[in-house]
Amino acid sequence: MSQPPSHSLASRTPPVAYVLGVDGGGTRTRARLTLADGSRLGNGEAGPSGLGQGVDQAWTNVRLAIDAAFGAAGMAPALPQECAVGLGLAGAEMAPLRQRFLRAAPAYAALALDSDAHTALLGAHAGRPGVLVAAGTGSVGEVLHADGRRITAGGWGFAVGDEGSGAWLGLRAMRLVHRALDGRAEAGPLARALMARCGDHREAVLAWAAHAGQHAHAALAPLVFDHEELDPAAAALIADAVDAIEELAAALDPAGALPLAIAGSIGRRLEPRLSPRTRARCVAPAGDAADGALTLIRQFLAESSS
Repeated sequence: MSQPPSHSLASRTPPVAYVLGVDGGGTRTRARLTLADGSRLGNGEAGPSGLGQGVDQAWTNVRLAIDAAFGAAGMAPALPQECAVGLGLAGAEMAPLRQRFLRAAPAYAALALDSDAHTALLGAHAGRPGVLVAAGTGSVGEVLHADGRRITAGGWGFAVGDEGSGAWLGLRAMRLVHRALDGRAEAGPLARALMARCGDHREAVLAWAAHAGQHAHAALAPLVFDHEELDPAAAALIADAVDAIEELAAALDPAGALPLAIAGSIGRRLEPRLSPRTRARCVAPAGDAADGALTLIRQFLAESSS
């Protein structure tokens, strides 16, 4: 699937003094503040700004993160009209959410919005063609071709997709507990560790599951890695996660011609386990999603001035 960037341009009076890149997802929002010439001033954080959790919340936390970045630079927040803002937000690929978010935007001098996957890709390859596979709480992959084509794979969400992610590992690990409590399988070291965390009888596990969403399941992923050498079931889950990362990379660039960046807390732990052919394509990310959001807005400013 491909999604072109969405832009909103407002009046530029007074001139742009500050350029900000914002990375927002379901857990937190990060803002990076720079001068118009690119000099970095400060970073700020706030709560989640994934659009699926609400446009009002998203704008509240985007603005709080921007204010925090100015505070980290020892400055009072600038007027919106002095700022150009690039945003990579989870959920921005969904047109209704994207349009509501843009309609609610403050009067920034310029604003560019795209998905967090795309800004992570821009950051990882400094705006150049390449492939990104990110696996953290969730997972997604995106490629930017030399001719400007963009393709996204994965990112279908918890619990129907996001293969290779922390939440996916945690969800599959809990099935080991279900099988053990049913008497369908022996409880191995990983299952016993999960029972100590989530409950060791049916009612307790059902009560945990009733309130456990994506993040609670992702928080179980470290236990899977901790038991990789102790429990074949844990090792099999990690092998499946490696396969999922390999599949995303192959789907995005079947010829293996573009550099590949692996990002995210789970992705970084899986990268050394990838096949030699895939590892040979891997490059260290040049920057993060906040850097990519800065690239997004600077590209937009350059296009709008030409």
